[in-house]
Amino acid sequence: MTRPIEVLVVDDDTRVARVNAAYVEKVAGFRVAGEAHNAADALRQMETLPHLDLVLMDHYLPDDTGLAVVQEMRRRGHQTDVIMVSAARDVQTVQAAMRHGALQYLVKPFNFAGLRAKLEAYAELRRTLDGGGEAEQAEVDRIFGALSAGSEPGLPKGHSPSTADLVRRALVSAEGPLSAQEIAEQTGLSRQTAQRYLKLLERTGRATLTLKYGDAGRPEHRYVWATRA
Repeated sequence: MTRPIEVLVVDDDTRVARVNAAYVEKVAGFRVAGEAHNAADALRQMETLPHLDLVLMDHYLPDDTGLAVVQEMRRRGHQTDVIMVSAARDVQTVQAAMRHGALQYLVKPFNFAGLRAKLEAYAELRRTLDGGGEAEQAEVDRIFGALSAGSEPGLPKGHSPSTADLVRRALVSAEGPLSAQEIAEQTGLSRQTAQRYLKLLERTGRATLTLKYGDAGRPEHRYVWATRA
């Protein structure tokens, strides 16, 4: 019998932690190993839980940030996987989470379906990696694609899940509508690529197009994320 994926839920709000833990327990193959409500307790439990696989890490903790906890985890040699679960929407925080090894970033508030999609994508990633051996390019693409599977499902042929997720994160983090040029500057994509993915997100109802009229010339196309929950 396969061992369930053991999860530590970290959130400063005890009520939110209980809700998130209940969500985790509803997903087949996952089990809550513990709950922590501050950075110190999170690190302590990482030292004591014997089979910890995944941490759902809040960013705003009373004694430190979630990113600082992740940094300290790595410094201590813990290779436990991390999914950030936070109300922090700014691109700088999202980028820092990626650089420190977070596999996914789930923006609050979210519902059960949102978390389930991330957890199921994570489980698929583990199944892929557990196969071992060497990976050809197609297999590498499948491994990285598994991480974004819960974000933008059903992409047309020729579209990258990781690129769609990058554009999605920029929109979710924004305080207002963004143009393709602004998305390109934030993500490092070309303007043409950013525009292509923005149009895709608009067609699928994930983003909303607005027009900004200037003094002269054609109106500027700007996009805003349509589903914040």
